[in-house]
Amino acid sequence: MRKNSVKNTRINSEVQKELSRIISREIKDPRISPMVSVVTVEVAPDLKTCKAYISVLGTEEEQQDTLDGLKSAHGYIKRELARSINLRNTPDIRFILDQSIEYGINMSRKIDIINADLHAREAEENNEE
Repeated sequence: MRKNSVKNTRINSEVQKELSRIISREIKDPRISPMVSVVTVEVAPDLKTCKAYISVLGTEEEQQDTLDGLKSAHGYIKRELARSINLRNTPDIRFILDQSIEYGINMSRKIDIINADLHAREAEENNEE
């Protein structure tokens, strides 16, 4: 099975959906931030391993606490995933912190600041004329 086959793509999206549900609704660990999202999931073609890219909106300490909480709940998450998705093998999940959403928010803020500055300069130039 190729890594980007239709079957693997379907499995990736289903695992991502179920992981999101499990993390947001079923885990009660206070270390896990409420602002967690599963950005993407890559299940290996042999269904043995899975990389789950997690984005946490918050400080670095909150991000690390969330990763620690997810790692400690690994067994529970894997068991719930096995119950909800009927796969030959339930993949062993590795959580990886993904900064892409936070990076996008920072870039958007910087663009907004530059646009506001640009509009202020144009307004000053129009007032001087």
